[in-house]
Amino acid sequence: MDLSAINPTLLLASLMVAATPLLLAAIGELVVERAGVLNLGVEGMMITGAICGFAIAVNTGSPILGLVAAALGGAVLSLLFAALTQYALANQVASGLALTLFGLGLSALIGQGYQGIKPPSFPKADIPLLSDIPFLGGVLFRHDFVVYLAIALTAVVWWVLKYSRIGLVLRAVGENHDAAHALGYKVVRIRVAAICFGGACAGLGGAYISLIRVPQWTEGMTAGIGWIALALVVFASWKPWRAMLGAYLFGGITVLQLNLQAAGVAIPVEYLAMSPYLITIIVLVIMSADKSRAPAALGRSFHASQ
Repeated sequence: MDLSAINPTLLLASLMVAATPLLLAAIGELVVERAGVLNLGVEGMMITGAICGFAIAVNTGSPILGLVAAALGGAVLSLLFAALTQYALANQVASGLALTLFGLGLSALIGQGYQGIKPPSFPKADIPLLSDIPFLGGVLFRHDFVVYLAIALTAVVWWVLKYSRIGLVLRAVGENHDAAHALGYKVVRIRVAAICFGGACAGLGGAYISLIRVPQWTEGMTAGIGWIALALVVFASWKPWRAMLGAYLFGGITVLQLNLQAAGVAIPVEYLAMSPYLITIIVLVIMSADKSRAPAALGRSFHASQ
């Protein structure tokens, strides 16, 4: 066992990279659930975004176009969920599970010809002067722009939900869709827009894995991150900053257990592999001890004639 081989700067920088896809998916799902919709199809949208982004990046040579395609792919798949739940009034839980299975199957089909192919490299966004700061420069200021986009998106979602009229309307729909409808708000349109936003975020998170974090295409490569994002939203009490904290916690433990394996720590690999999930759940349960309640209309279907 050689713990001196673990580089703290590299460890913390890797933490931010590992947390980014989870944060993107969690923030998107948080907006969806604040609108009163429970979408269990996050995993399916992430893996669809991963293959859409990978395929477009490989064929065009542009990782930026790949990220755009991934967001569009996730949003388009989410429209299927929106059609089923908001217009056909299908059960949201069943539709979300079906969406995940559909996304996993669709991505496996599309990805058959992309095994073993290396995508175009994604440029780092070193911030001048700041990136040269000892320790902090290597940890915070030498990442690709998607890392900073995820943080900025968290701040924007927090501000919109807390201070803007759009956020007020969204929260009103999630709390009492009948009252919001009575006030003249288009409940279904608002929910569909939220679902599309969540799908785009999930797709972007999936592409981050296949284009930047790994980078390669492997069937099922999201490996349950979509499910962790769903749990994260609940345990974070539907608050964006708590969701970010939970994402970084999970990313940190994931990276740490990989480093401990590389350092030869005498703990069975299986225990190290499950530690991120176990510790994240325990800490997030403690974080949510204030028992903030879920949006009152979460998971309930709406029809104007009701």
